[in-house]
Amino acid sequence: MSGQRGAGAGAGADAGTTAALAERLAGRIALRLGGAAWPSVVFIEGRSGSGKTTLAEALAARLEQAGCARPQIVGMDELYPGWRGLAEGSASVAAMLSRGAYLRYDWYAERFTPEITLDRTAPIIVEGCGSLSAAALAAAREIGPAYAVWIECPTALRRERAIARDGETFLPHWDAWADQEAAHFAVSLPLARAHELVHVGAQA
Repeated sequence: MSGQRGAGAGAGADAGTTAALAERLAGRIALRLGGAAWPSVVFIEGRSGSGKTTLAEALAARLEQAGCARPQIVGMDELYPGWRGLAEGSASVAAMLSRGAYLRYDWYAERFTPEITLDRTAPIIVEGCGSLSAAALAAAREIGPAYAVWIECPTALRRERAIARDGETFLPHWDAWADQEAAHFAVSLPLARAHELVHVGAQA
């Protein structure tokens, strides 16, 4: 984990399905932008366990395979100051994009590490709960085109994935984290700001 909370929000998701979704998503983004360059910033937002990290990694790999510069991925787990820090982490996204740098939270040491500088020569993917807000979108648009995706996934599957990812570490925090999500999303309204809604894990 290298000081982070987990290895990926979509742990256990089918790799082939995610790769196919990333390819379709990349095509739709290009179509929406009228064939222009890839967005400077892409947000991948959704509730815990919905598959944000897995999709971000698959999307980055898809672009690299197409000969584009591999996007730099910033996970919100790097910005939360602990289990009660969703809102504070979200509030730091705009400043991170404006400054081009951020402090990464070490979940083991329970403190922030020295500053990390963003690579301005490559696109940026910001993924995680709380990544998308009005302030974050405004800061992203100061850099260049921005695109925001909301991932919708059934609660039972999200919980299964999150526990598989973080094991017993997340289990006692699941309900409190869900409460933070509900409270924060009611204010930040990320679904209303998203350019695209992606459903995963739904039963036919």
